[in-house]
Amino acid sequence: MAAALVVSVIAMLCQRVASAADVAVPKDGPSAGHVTGVGGVFFKSKDPKALAAWYRDVMGIKIENWGGATLPTDAPGHPPVVVWSPYPDTAESMAPSSRDFSVNFAVDDLDTFSARLAAKGVDVHREPPDPNGTFAWILDPDGTKIELWQPTRR
Repeated sequence: MAAALVVSVIAMLCQRVASAADVAVPKDGPSAGHVTGVGGVFFKSKDPKALAAWYRDVMGIKIENWGGATLPTDAPGHPPVVVWSPYPDTAESMAPSSRDFSVNFAVDDLDTFSARLAAKGVDVHREPPDPNGTFAWILDPDGTKIELWQPTRR
């Protein structure tokens, strides 16, 4: 269900990105003072160092000395947008997590990545294929639902 909603939003945003030429830009250029994208994801953890180590060791994310990571958006095959989408308070899309948020990571090869996670003891739940890609989800040690997405190559 979460995958379907995220995919719908992503599909809509991708269509808007593809048709950005129809947006009127003032002749003197775009005005200043606008949001340009997501600058980061920040959240609380009972043990931030242990959680960062899990993301490093299990997910393969390079953790910087300051305890977080920088994830480039220009990686080959990366989706052209980052989705920001609030859900209703009653949404079941975060289940089985009790957290108020989830994180979606784009991956280049979901089969290989899922196998690597499973080899490290992570329970990987695959979703049915979708026109926008393939999805799976896992829970991190804090119980946060992590959605994995391999976008459809277009």
